[in-house]
Amino acid sequence: MTVATNYPAATAYRRILDPANRHNPYPYFAELCRVPVQRLDADTWLVSSHEAITRLLRDPRMSVQDRDIDTTDAPLGSDGEPVTGPFLFRDPPHHDSLREQTMYRFAPRIMGLRPNIEMLVTGLLDKRLSDQPGQLDVVAELAYPLPVGVICELLGVPPEEEPVFHSFAGRLTKALDPEETLTEQEITELAVTRREWREYLMPMIAQRIEHPGPDLISALLTDGDPSTRMTLVELGITLGMLLIAGHETTVNLVANGTLALLRHPEALARLRTDPELAAAVVEEVLRYDPPVQLTGRRATADIELDGHTIRAGEHVSLLLAAGNRDPRRFADPDAFWPERPNNAHLAFGGGVHYCFGAALARMEAQVALTVIVTRLDNPRLVDDPPPYRPNMLLRGPEQLRVAHDGITG
Repeated sequence: MTVATNYPAATAYRRILDPANRHNPYPYFAELCRVPVQRLDADTWLVSSHEAITRLLRDPRMSVQDRDIDTTDAPLGSDGEPVTGPFLFRDPPHHDSLREQTMYRFAPRIMGLRPNIEMLVTGLLDKRLSDQPGQLDVVAELAYPLPVGVICELLGVPPEEEPVFHSFAGRLTKALDPEETLTEQEITELAVTRREWREYLMPMIAQRIEHPGPDLISALLTDGDPSTRMTLVELGITLGMLLIAGHETTVNLVANGTLALLRHPEALARLRTDPELAAAVVEEVLRYDPPVQLTGRRATADIELDGHTIRAGEHVSLLLAAGNRDPRRFADPDAFWPERPNNAHLAFGGGVHYCFGAALARMEAQVALTVIVTRLDNPRLVDDPPPYRPNMLLRGPEQLRVAHDGITG
């Protein structure tokens, strides 16, 4: 991504983009946060204060559709409008029906999942520790397979198919990267992956049509009013969204949480002694080192904000990581403090596009972090800082090696 240099914010923003600073971009977020609303270039604004970000996330004049999309060849969806992507990237009213249909069938199915997640995390930990005692890569051996295993259970995918879903999760995640950061080859490969995903899903969907079960796919195919039920195209896109949107963010949340606890042994000791602290720990990780660093919107009308006018058609980058450390909202914002009161972080966004899978991500992270700190004896970082993946939007370690003296329980 190329950033113009004729605006004061450009220098700090370029440093956030620079992979060399991926291990700690927060000084540059803090620099931008000093000016809550400012231009990045002639067409883009940066918004970094907690208050201003919160306002814009809830403003119906802010669109998640980054640009006008050619719908000439797009199939029609259940609402009669062209299908241009998952509801994550669609505005109301087209967003609302698909989200409501999915949430209505998704939410009840995660309510009783905690024991299953505990068994999955324990199994992953036991397997890896028996293969390589004394060291664990939290990213590869725990954080990556965990959300894939959970979504496969929700979708009724048999265990032998999980490696296929794991492969698709890694490849489809590129769809969440800003398009301007992708090479031509990556864009081509992503198109191929999307086609292969559709071809892989169609037989599975056909089987559920013929023989519905208790899984989420069957529910989306058979529940509700047939006249408004999502089309097969919308179903395929929605299932892809569930796989990738809930995958990379959970991977980063678990890895960032493990890293924060190992760097703050007093917090780790408190969680080990009191597993009930897990919920507060996860909320503070979401604020302190969020898995999603920023999100974008486009103004559909002129908006007055902190003495500035954001014109219709202009883009806005909402710096969630900056808002989460805004000293106007959080006391001692650079401190990792699990008992922090009124921790209204921005990690899951806000408004109608508030993170669809927030409850599940919280559950997975609470279980994973609790199991790590209670079962690993004397866990410690092998590399600090660990190597990071280049993506600045979805920021997390590429590898997180943890040495230990054994396993308990």
